[in-house]
Amino acid sequence: MKKKNTEKDGSFLSSFKNVFSFFFLLGRKSKKTKVFYILSFIPVIMALIVKFGQVFASRSSLTGIYVFSNFIMTFYLQFIILILALFFGTSVCSEELEGRTLPYLTTRPVSKASFILGKYAAYTLLIVAMTVVGVILCFFILNFDQLGDLSLYKILFRDTAVLVLGLVCYTSLFTFIGTFIKRSIMFGLIFSFGWENVIQYFPGSTQRFAIVHYLKSMLPSPSSGRFSFLLFRLEPTPPFLAVIILILITAAFLGLACAVFNFKEYILEE
Repeated sequence: MKKKNTEKDGSFLSSFKNVFSFFFLLGRKSKKTKVFYILSFIPVIMALIVKFGQVFASRSSLTGIYVFSNFIMTFYLQFIILILALFFGTSVCSEELEGRTLPYLTTRPVSKASFILGKYAAYTLLIVAMTVVGVILCFFILNFDQLGDLSLYKILFRDTAVLVLGLVCYTSLFTFIGTFIKRSIMFGLIFSFGWENVIQYFPGSTQRFAIVHYLKSMLPSPSSGRFSFLLFRLEPTPPFLAVIILILITAAFLGLACAVFNFKEYILEE
């Protein structure tokens, strides 16, 4: 009995590793990845513009870390990671249906769960890399004259960790959505820029039905600056609890995605 379980575990891990390696290499070379890599660098361009403005202006009341933590960081939090997670998460299943490769993949000696989890992990790592590179560049551009201040790196680590956790969680959600909704991109756009960007500003416990609430709960309390509206009405969940909830949400949606993909019969359209 133990031998059979060991063989199953080994088979699953081997399948997961093969799926991950294949789709990571394939995704890294795809045109879609290159397009979104350029998109993820928009904040870097914005950071350059802001920094040049500060250099040539006679005086500036905004410090580099202030701009990074409020403006650049929030652009990533409320736009970039949503777009990346949406298009890569939904494509875990949908691109196999559109490319008519699903029958071939499902007849291979690879479990459906290892296929979903392996491809999810590959695509998540790709978009995490895109985001982290952009965030680090923004940080160094905006703070190049204060790089000796070690306290700034604590802010960089915290903000990057929040974005990575957001990508992991959102991608699991959109992977699940992509397994059972045909027009998953449209639904995802409505969810991302409708629900997530509205419900977070509702007072009381209602805002806890948005993933972004838990991400913002790990950021500092709003200050009285010009970007303080970004954390308007936030009633934060304790940071440690927020991390636990995000991990549970990720696990739940990945489990649901594997279950739907395993039991649903997909019909390829002509």
